[in-house]
This record gives sequence, structure tokens and C-alpha cells, in this order.
Amino acid sequence: MGSARSEGGPDRDQDPAGALGWDDGLYEGRQAAVEAGRAKVPAQRGASDTRQADGEGEAEPEDPDERPGQGSGTAAPGVPEQPLAPAGEPPRSAPPRLPRHGGRRGAAPAGTPESSGTGPADDRAGEAAPGRPGKRRRRRRVLAWTAAGLALTLVAAGTAGWFYYQHLNDNLDRKPLHIGTSRAPEPTPNAAGQTPLNILLIGSDARDSEENQRLGGARETFGGPALADVQMLLHLSADRSNMSVISMPRDTLVKIPECTDPDTGEVHPATVGTRMTNQTLMRGGPGCTVATWEELTGIRIDHFMMVDFAGVVSMADAIGGVPVCVDANLHSRTADGKGSGLKLRKGTTEIKGEDALAWLRTRYGFGDGSDIARAKAQHMYMNSLVRKLRENTGLSSPNRLRNLAEEATEALTVDEELASVAELYALAEELKKVAPDRTTMATMPWIWSPSDHNRVEPKPDDAERLFRLVREDVALDGRAEAGTSPSPSPEEDETSEDPAADPAEIAVLVRNGTGSPTAAPVSGRATDLVALLAKAGFTRASADQNQVKNRAKTAILYPSAELEGDAQSVAEALGMPLGTVRKSTEVSGVTLEIGADWAEGDTFPKPEKGDNEPPESAETLNGSDDTACMEVDPAFTW
Repeated sequence: MGSARSEGGPDRDQDPAGALGWDDGLYEGRQAAVEAGRAKVPAQRGASDTRQADGEGEAEPEDPDERPGQGSGTAAPGVPEQPLAPAGEPPRSAPPRLPRHGGRRGAAPAGTPESSGTGPADDRAGEAAPGRPGKRRRRRRVLAWTAAGLALTLVAAGTAGWFYYQHLNDNLDRKPLHIGTSRAPEPTPNAAGQTPLNILLIGSDARDSEENQRLGGARETFGGPALADVQMLLHLSADRSNMSVISMPRDTLVKIPECTDPDTGEVHPATVGTRMTNQTLMRGGPGCTVATWEELTGIRIDHFMMVDFAGVVSMADAIGGVPVCVDANLHSRTADGKGSGLKLRKGTTEIKGEDALAWLRTRYGFGDGSDIARAKAQHMYMNSLVRKLRENTGLSSPNRLRNLAEEATEALTVDEELASVAELYALAEELKKVAPDRTTMATMPWIWSPSDHNRVEPKPDDAERLFRLVREDVALDGRAEAGTSPSPSPEEDETSEDPAADPAEIAVLVRNGTGSPTAAPVSGRATDLVALLAKAGFTRASADQNQVKNRAKTAILYPSAELEGDAQSVAEALGMPLGTVRKSTEVSGVTLEIGADWAEGDTFPKPEKGDNEPPESAETLNGSDDTACMEVDPAFTW
């Protein structure tokens, strides 16, 4: 089999890996052979991991956003061709050996002269006379050899497919999902028992290879710590009817939690003040970026996918051109040589390779030249990319699909649970269920930071509102009635079958999580709620004196089924919807976590009309909008 990268590769019927690199039919034959004891499972083989570990550093790094020149879609370096055996041949490295007979090794396939008894005389020599036991033994041996030959063919094909599948798996780089000290609560399943899926997409600016250095520029940063310059949270609704993608500008100032580097064991303490969110990647890797998002948003993240400069280029080349639009001629280049170098004519252009990377990195020339404008450009690219992948434009060729599988698996770093082709394929199948018009792109609402006018901070009310909609699985396209699953109202909740104890017997721990990235917790809030519970008969309620994490949303947590009724009893006493009661393995008893949504007053706040729509400051873009055009700064036209 030729390299999967070759456009002139074999047809599917000659390719043991199938159109996507594997074929279910091949596994059936191989499994039969393994079960029959005719084959051994081969050892793993594939590309070794040569990526460098993330660097460390506390000082805020320079943020290079330029590259030296303008490319034209140079392909990423190839992967060495894998020595796979073609279908029907045994692998060269370890050919199965069959018993010798008549001076020859191996078995002839069924239907050959040997199997029909009409072969050369030397093979028939010594044959027993008809009707004798020797004759029957000879026939049994011929039949056994024929069966072994068929099995060998299946084994060879299955082994080749297995090797290619393992090769793709070995391409993937793996990192831990979360390296912080605490997790966000798990989401509450909807009425059908389904839960949403949250995936953090990370774009790294690592200059850890010659290719990344060439594409990223800024030679002085070669080998330095990588930054998470692109961060997008992809939220797939529980019922798979809609999808939301939320970008956080890389210049956002946030508190970064304590993270432990999985490679070195180094503990990076939580930041005292705020830092740019892109610095999370150099504090132990993508698992720290995930931990920071969870602490800021209260959203439980299930997976992450990270790609670097070279990965973007190689995947963009494999996918082919993606249409983008600018409202004027654009050249992203300043007088002193800064800028991405992207040069486009007014209107729609299909971009790929290095041009795609330049589009995703461009600041100078888009809008006001800020990271916010760049996020809009990234949303437009992703919308076009999703539409293209759904329509399979240019991807109907088996060779193109194999090439995309190669490039995607080589380009990605993923969490350990997602690190297999099977898991990635299953994820792709889930994402395909959402139509473009049910996909919404949004930017985290922000304000200019009072402490640094070149940076931004989450806009207190609007950002929390957007995060709450994601936590509660509310569609951002305003069509909540079309299959989304927001938190149910009290009358829609089901009361637990577990009977509640008398309020005076229920111990309740109350935690003050009313702080936010821009404000300290409300002093004495836990004590206030303890007093409120005592009035309702919960005399064993007590305030947690330890420092606790900020929570955007108030919730009542319980660890096991026998305490569900007690937790619901607390919710009823406080006038809270039963949908705010959740099971959590992070607590040891009934626990009331007070969020920023209940920072004052004795009455639990009711949702206001319009609360289930994203704020205007989120600047949403519908996935079916193919008319969007980036505004070009007049200073960068030609």
C-alpha cells in the first residue's frame, strides 16, 4: 500500500485501510483468525512522539502576532510511509510459518492444481491408494492447508488495517484533561437522561519546531513557552439539536487556579491577581487552560483539542479551500513589518494552507485591530469550515479522506479519553447531527480592563448570563422551544423517592462562592444563609470557614442517592427550583453553594423575561450565515 498522503494512491478495493483508514470488514476476518489461534495481535507501531514539553515562565511573554512573509499554502512535512502489507499478503516483518510438506513451505490457495489433486508429480508422490487411511489423511491435510491459506489472507488484510488504525492513533499527542485542584459540577441530565458535551478548542502559538518558527515568526521566541492564543468552547446540546461556540479573547485577564505540570510535577500556585488567559498553557499545558475555563464559567469541560501553527496549515491544505470575505482589498502589513502578511481582494476568496493560518491570526487590518476583531474573523472561518465539512465539498475522494485523517491526527493534541480515532470519529458523528442554522458563534462579553487599557475583562453581568445559558443548555439561537433543555421550573421537577429527614436532623454546609473574576465574595453571605436555614428548622446548618471557589450559579449538592431527598428539602425551604439540586462526588454531605446570582437578599432570584437569550454584547453569528464579511481598516487597503 502506498502512502496515505498520495493523491494517486490505490483504490478502495486495494486499500486494506478503507476510505477512512480502516474497514470494519477487515477486523472481522482478523478477529476470526485471532480467536482460532492462527494469529497474534501485533505490537503497536506508529510515529513516535517527538514533541517538546511546554515551557515554563511567569513573566508575561511578548505576544508576537506576525510572520516574516506571505506564503502560498506550503504543505506541512510528510509522515514517513508506513510499511503496511497489501491486502492478501502476510506482513513482511513476521510471516506466519506453516508445516513443511513435499519440500515446499506454505499452502496453495483453494482452487489451484495442488488443492484439486492435479499438481506436479513430486507433490503427488507417495500418495496412498484410494480407500486407504493414508489417502483420507492426505485429503484432510489438503483441506486444512486450504483453510489455513484463506485464514492467512484474512489475517494479512486485518493486520494491515489494524496497523494503519494504530498508526493514526499513534499520531495523536495526549495530555491530561484537567490539572487543577477542583472540577466544575457535572451537568444535570435532561428528561431523556442525556447530557451536553463541552469541548475546549485551543490554538497554540508554540515555536517548538522549524516549521512553527517559520510560520509564526518572532525568532527570539523559539523554544519559549507556548501560549493559548485561540480559546473556543464548543457546546453540543444534550439532545444534539444545537451547538454553540464561545470565544474568549486571548487578552482577557482572569485568575488562574493552581495547576500541576503532569510531566515535571511542578506546582504552579494560583495567581494572586489576574493574568492574560493565554498564559494558562505555559503553566502545565492544556489541562491548566481547561481548569481556568471551568473556574471562570462553572461549565464542566469534557474534552479539549489543541493545534499549533503547522497543524492549522496541514489540516487546511487537507480540507481544501474555505471561503472567506472582506469588504475591501486587504494587506495585513504595517510600515515596520508587523502583520500576518495576508493579502486578499475585496469579496469572497477560498483560502487554505498558510493563507488560512494568516486569516486566523490577522489583527492588523481587521476592524479596530484588536483581538476582538480577530475572534470575529475566526468565527467566520469556522462557519465556512463547518458548512464545507457537512456538504463534503471536495472530500468525496478516498485519498482526500485518508489525507485528512493523517493530517488531523498528526496535528492534534487531545485529552487522554479522546485519544483514539474511534473516539474522534464518534465525536464527529455527534457534531454532524447539528444543522448549520442551529449553530451559533459568540464572543464572551467583555469590558476594557481598568487596570490595563490594552487588556479586557469579562463583562460582569453579560458574561455570566452567557455562561449560565451554556450551563443550563439553552440554545443561543433563541429557539429554546426546538429541543434545548434548560433547567426545569419547580413544577416540572420530579420529587425524589428518597424521603427527607426532619429538617432539624439534616446537616447542611453553606459555602460562600459569590465572588467573580472582577469582584471579591460578599462578606458574611454564608452566615446570612445559615440564619435563613435556621429559621426554616435546619438547625444543623453551618458556614464553611475555608476559602471556596467562586460560583456563578447557586446550587445544592449531595453525594449519594440517600441524601437526595434531604437536599431537595433544603431547596424547597429556600424557594429554589429542584433543578438546582445536583448530585456531586466533590461533596461529602448536603452542601449549599451560594453563587454570584444570589449575592444579596433572602429570596432566591427568579429568572427575568429575556434571560434565556444571549446578551447583545455576545455578538452572535449564525452558522448558516454565508453573507458575513470582515470589515477592513482603511489604513490596510491597497
